[in-house]
Amino acid sequence: MFLNKRKLIVLGVLLCISFTAINAQKTNHTEHKKLLNYKRLLLGGTIAYLPIYKVNQQNIIANSNLKKVAKSKDFSEVYKKDWNNTIFNIFWKKKLKDPFVLHFEDTVFSSPVEHKMVVTSRYGWRRGRPHQGIDIDLRTGDNVKALLGGKVRYARRHGGHGRTVVIRHDNGLETVYAHLSKYLVKENDLVEKGQVIGKGGVSGNARGSHLHLEVRYQGKSIHPEYLFDFTQETKVRSEEIAVTKKWMTPRSHRSTRQSKIVIQTNIEEIINDTPAKSIYVVKKGDTLHGIARKHDIDVSEICKINEIRYNSVLNVGQEILIY
Repeated sequence: MFLNKRKLIVLGVLLCISFTAINAQKTNHTEHKKLLNYKRLLLGGTIAYLPIYKVNQQNIIANSNLKKVAKSKDFSEVYKKDWNNTIFNIFWKKKLKDPFVLHFEDTVFSSPVEHKMVVTSRYGWRRGRPHQGIDIDLRTGDNVKALLGGKVRYARRHGGHGRTVVIRHDNGLETVYAHLSKYLVKENDLVEKGQVIGKGGVSGNARGSHLHLEVRYQGKSIHPEYLFDFTQETKVRSEEIAVTKKWMTPRSHRSTRQSKIVIQTNIEEIINDTPAKSIYVVKKGDTLHGIARKHDIDVSEICKINEIRYNSVLNVGQEILIY
């Protein structure tokens, strides 16, 4: 009996030592585990961040295998939601909240034409109407290529655009290729970056052969040159780009000159940057439309801020509040 108790005591001591050693190993293991960074992964139009740890001098992505993650996610979701092959702008009833951030997996895009890109008309106000894209010079029959990989949502005639192809990309962005003479893809086709999707032409309301290229997000046009550098470098401006109302408003730009491009990436700074109030004193000959153009603001916003009507008569010396 005595020997049995003695053995039990020894066994207890040994167990205590074993537990201490195991805990020490765990502690040492934890001490060698260090968070280094995050792996950014595009999943169905949204961004997921996977932590990258350094353990025992090796960099690993914790609890994940990117191939398994990719297979387990439904990347086609962005091609299912609000998907329609017969309506050009399926978001026309919805209002897009701004600012918002666009994410790009690609650092460069494919030139939509095979020769040097020459922009003949830019995004902005043109002949009293909004020009919601850019015009790129080409000859009828020239190849037109997709800027990025994606899926064809629309390939048919659309008003003044003539023969038009709309491609939706993984981040939800849509690129529009108009005035084509021939389609080389059909709706619901998957296309790769740089793939020829059609032939250039003059279909629709076109003054001479050219490619009318638009960039849209949830139906709202975005200044193409704010996102893409249409030079020989063909760079996507940034991995993450914050889009503000200015870059979705043709009235804020002129089609005859290039706008000054300043890329914003931090949406929190934009939201927290409260615009300062300014007061404009009405001069002789001023109109609400003229004041709105001068300050890159809609007439409706001026009316709302100042609690005046759209057809209100302005008096010389009247103070107009503008944000």
